[in-house]
Amino acid sequence: MNTSLNLRQNLGDFEDFYDMLGDSHDGLDPDQSAMLNARLVLLLSNHIGDMAVLRDALALARVQIEAQLNLAVVDRHQ
Repeated sequence: MNTSLNLRQNLGDFEDFYDMLGDSHDGLDPDQSAMLNARLVLLLSNHIGDMAVLRDALALARVQIEAQLNLAVVDRHQ
């Protein structure tokens, strides 16, 4: 089992996936969209099945969101 988070592009067609992801949210209100995202995370987490990879992915996502929020705060104060 692969125990490291793959950060290289691993999709054959990233744009196609991004379109599919966007299309899956069509017609949903914000609460339903959040539910779809949560369900997708659970389904893909189960598919990955490696707690070390999932732990790394969650930590990285959190760090990236916090960095993005910090940049937004700095931009508002300039």
